[in-house]
Amino acid sequence: MNALGGRFAGRRAGARRVVVIGAGPGGLATAMLLRASGAEVTLLEREDRVGGRTASFTQDGFTFDYGPTFYLYPEILREIFGACGYDLDAEVDLRRLDPMYRLHFHDGNTFDATPDIERLTAEAARISPEDARSVPRYLAANIAKFDAFRPILQRPFHGPRDFLRGDMVRALPKLRPWATVDQDLRRWFKHPDLRLAFSFQSKYLGMSPFKCPSLFTIVAHIEYGFGVFHPIGGCNAIPRAMARVAREMGVDIRLSAPAREIAFDGRRARAVRIDDETIEADAVVMNGDFATSAKTLIPDRLRRRWTDAKIDSKKYSCSTFMLYLGLEGRLDDLHHHSIHMSSNYVENIREIEAGLAPEEPTIYVQNASVTDPTLAPEGHSTLYVLVPTGNLNGAVDWDEMGPRYREKILDRLSRLTGHDIRPRIRTERMITPADWESRMGIFRGATFNLAHNLGQMLHWRPRNRFEDVDGVYLTGGGTHPGSGLPTIFESARIASKLAAEDLGLPVPNVQSLGESLEEATE
Repeated sequence: MNALGGRFAGRRAGARRVVVIGAGPGGLATAMLLRASGAEVTLLEREDRVGGRTASFTQDGFTFDYGPTFYLYPEILREIFGACGYDLDAEVDLRRLDPMYRLHFHDGNTFDATPDIERLTAEAARISPEDARSVPRYLAANIAKFDAFRPILQRPFHGPRDFLRGDMVRALPKLRPWATVDQDLRRWFKHPDLRLAFSFQSKYLGMSPFKCPSLFTIVAHIEYGFGVFHPIGGCNAIPRAMARVAREMGVDIRLSAPAREIAFDGRRARAVRIDDETIEADAVVMNGDFATSAKTLIPDRLRRRWTDAKIDSKKYSCSTFMLYLGLEGRLDDLHHHSIHMSSNYVENIREIEAGLAPEEPTIYVQNASVTDPTLAPEGHSTLYVLVPTGNLNGAVDWDEMGPRYREKILDRLSRLTGHDIRPRIRTERMITPADWESRMGIFRGATFNLAHNLGQMLHWRPRNRFEDVDGVYLTGGGTHPGSGLPTIFESARIASKLAAEDLGLPVPNVQSLGESLEEATE
C-alpha cells in the first residue's frame, strides 16, 4: 500500500507533463520518481508486457525471464520505492542465495562463490593456498574502490569539467584507469582460475576482462558485499511490482503502444506520437535501446553529436544465444546459478570480439526451480541457458547457425548433467543475436548496449540530459552510468532528478545508503 495515502491520486490543473518511452526497469523507475515529484506521467511500451529486456514469458506452464536473472544491490531500488512511499520488500519476495553461484573450470576445479569470507577463502584455498591469503585484502581494496566511485555513479556527467570535481580526483588513484580487470587481479591472484572467478563478472557488461577497465572489479565486490538475490517469480517480478506501484501512484501505463516519433518545435521536444494520438509533453524520457530509439524517434538532422553515422561507428557489447528449456523432472544437484567456463577462455573472448559463435563457449545455466517453485509445474524444472556470442557485426548467418548451435549447446548440457536432456524437454524457446535485434529492437543484437571501454563511459556515453536536443532525457543501459540493473536504476535517479529540476518540480528525497545525491557531489 502507498504509505503516503492519496498523495498521487489527483491530477493538478497545469501539472507538468512527462512522457516516458519504454517500460523497462529504467523507464519504470523514472516514471515513479517523476510522478512522486508531481508530474503527470504517461509511460508508453511497445510490447504487451512491462520489463523490456527484464520481461518474462510463460509457455506450457513454465515461466522464464528473457534477460537478467542475477539481481544485485537491491538497496538502490529500495530507496526508489521508499521515495515514492512504498516498501520494496513488501512488494517483491527477494531470496538471498548462498552459494551465490558455482563456477566450473575446464581443468576440473569448481568454486562456490559465497559472501561468507571464511568460506570464500577456503574455496580459494582448494585451488591455490598461496592466492587464498589475498582474498580478504582483495575484498577490502574493492570496498574502498566502490566507496570512492559510488558518488561518481550517482551524478550526471555533462562534460570534461566533471573530471575536475573533488570526488573524481579522490577516486582516480583507486580506479587505476590504466589497467584492465585482469591486470588488476594479477596483483592479488596468480592462478588463472581465481582471476577468472573474480573477473568473469565483466560479462555482465558484455566485455572481456582483458579489455574492460579495472574499475569494474567492483562488480564482484557488489556480489560479495551486498549479495545475489532471486525474486520469487523471476526477475520480471521486479518490473511487475514497479508497474503496479506506478499505476497506484497515477502513472498512465499504456501497453502495446509503440512510440513512433518525438515531435519537435525547433530543437525542443513537445510531444510523442503513437499510432492514433499525439501526446503533448514538457519533457520526454527515452528508455528504449539507445541506438535504435535515437535513430527511430529523433530525426538525424537534429542530432549533432549522436548522428546515425556516429552511432554506427561506436563499439557495442557482445550478444547472447539463449535456450529456455522446460524439463520433466528435477535437477536438484545443479545449482541455482552455474557458469561452465570455456576450455580456452582467451580464444573464447577472441571469437566473441570477432563477431563469431564460439566453438567452445562459456555457458551460464540458471536452474531456478531449486529455489523457486512458482516457475514450473510440480516435479518439473526450468533451465535458462545463456551463451555469450559475437554481436551482428560478425558474418554469422544465425538462421542457419541457430539450429546447429542449439545442438552444440544441448550436447554440452548433456555432458554437464551426465545424461541426454533432450527426452526430458517439454517446452523450449531459442533466441539468437538476430532475434534480439528483430524481435526486441536491440541494435546489432548487442544485449548489453554500448561497450564499456574508457572512450564510451562517463560524459563520452550518451548523457542523461540528452545533449543533442532539448527536453529529452535518457535512462537505461545505453546512458551513464551503464548497463546492469543497479546502474540502470542509478540512471533513472539521475534522469528524473535532472528532469524535475528543469521542470521546476521538487526532487524526491532519494538517498543512497544514507548519502544524498547533493552531498555526494559536493
